[in-house]
Amino acid sequence: MPVFDFKNTPEGPKEPECTYQIFYSNEHLADAGRPILILDNRAGKLTHHSNGVFANPIRRTAFEFKEDGELVSADILRIDARFVSLLKWLGENHINVRLSGAAEGNAYAVYKIREIAFGGGTKLSAEDGFLQFMIERLLSSDAPPEEIPDEDEEETGDSMKLTSIQSITDFVTCAGRTLPDNIRLWARRNLAVARSNEVSPEERRHAQRALSIMMNIQWKGNYFEPIDPNEARRILDEELYGMERVKQRIIETIIQINRTHTLPAYGLLLVGPAGTGKSQIAYAVARILKLPWTTLDMSSINDPEQLTGSSRIYANAKPGIIMDAFSMAGESNLVFIINELDKAASGKGNGNPADVLLTLLDNLGFTDNYIECMIPTVGVYPIATANDKEQISAPLMSRFAVIEIPDYTPEEKKVIFSRYALPKVLRRIGMRDSECVLTPDGLDAVLELHSGTSGIRDLEQAAEHLAANALYQIEVNRVSSVSFNGEMVRALLS
Repeated sequence: MPVFDFKNTPEGPKEPECTYQIFYSNEHLADAGRPILILDNRAGKLTHHSNGVFANPIRRTAFEFKEDGELVSADILRIDARFVSLLKWLGENHINVRLSGAAEGNAYAVYKIREIAFGGGTKLSAEDGFLQFMIERLLSSDAPPEEIPDEDEEETGDSMKLTSIQSITDFVTCAGRTLPDNIRLWARRNLAVARSNEVSPEERRHAQRALSIMMNIQWKGNYFEPIDPNEARRILDEELYGMERVKQRIIETIIQINRTHTLPAYGLLLVGPAGTGKSQIAYAVARILKLPWTTLDMSSINDPEQLTGSSRIYANAKPGIIMDAFSMAGESNLVFIINELDKAASGKGNGNPADVLLTLLDNLGFTDNYIECMIPTVGVYPIATANDKEQISAPLMSRFAVIEIPDYTPEEKKVIFSRYALPKVLRRIGMRDSECVLTPDGLDAVLELHSGTSGIRDLEQAAEHLAANALYQIEVNRVSSVSFNGEMVRALLS
């Protein structure tokens, strides 16, 4: 879509001239073959690095720089649609930048823009890091659907945070188009409150805090890349011994993404005895999905306000746990691991926390009382764990695909203890496998002593105890290694 620039002549204003074209790209990296913009380089003045400014709003379709003391102007030929508003903002604020690009023929392909402070140019609102924050966020976004974007999105540098009103304002100006529509409108309303002298300082403070939280979250779409089933299987094997049917069921569930490119309609509910690896499975699924994860421990939540946040009418108001999870993850696509879902119905006083979970699980959007905005949840994948599914309400159960996690067999426990639990402890405390050895009857004694327990947590604690005792004997008694037989195991662990 061409963009026009109005120029004046002695006879008066001319018809607008087309100076550049917009192209649409979803590339997440920029290089000479995938540039941010292309400049006219017929004069051959642009080199690998070129310092200058984008022209002011009247002539915002060019890049101006000095060559041998002479001011040179290079027209923009093409520009990625995501960057239109950013370049307009750079020009309006007369910000000095350094372009990195590649000259090919009569064109100069720009793939990097950095701020430089010299010549009286205006510093960026958040100073160091802000421009990179904007550009990285823009590259991580998809092409805007409209023909001419007014604002564009960007990704954050690792340590960059938007906190000041000026930096948040500039971010909304340059990146607003890539925010969900309702969040963009919400941001403008809250910016008005944060700047207003007609509201109390407390209201301005709450508005600025809410804006900082929301603008530092990368609001992603609901498109998910395909998952490699072999890699998924490798991760599950790495985290979980045996349980072939459980692994197959998990892969069957998550592989739907390869066909639909969206998250499955239902989350996972892992039900089984304590210590059977339910949480490990949840973390493994988050790794497979390549998403950040957060945990909600329902046994410690007895008031819905802990999840939904408190209203800004209170001086000590704050967001809820769910909003905090988005903020800590820094993006809207994440895995919610809900531990002990069977404890979710034990609310006290102000309502039932389980009712709040229903709005999160329906993927229709979640509203935090402090933020006062509908948060899109299409990129949230819930994984819940429970010991007793009979304690879970029917509405909650209907939101999950249930996977029963069986207890390990005695043979599986023997393999897990000897091949995984004990070697893991020895590596952690810096011991060699040869320094702590179990004889066959010693291994049988460990399993016998824990035959009445479910899961493997007690076995892991037994491994800790044995390794610690062996290390003690090596350090104090100056022995080279310790071999535990059945009698020694019973004496130590009974």
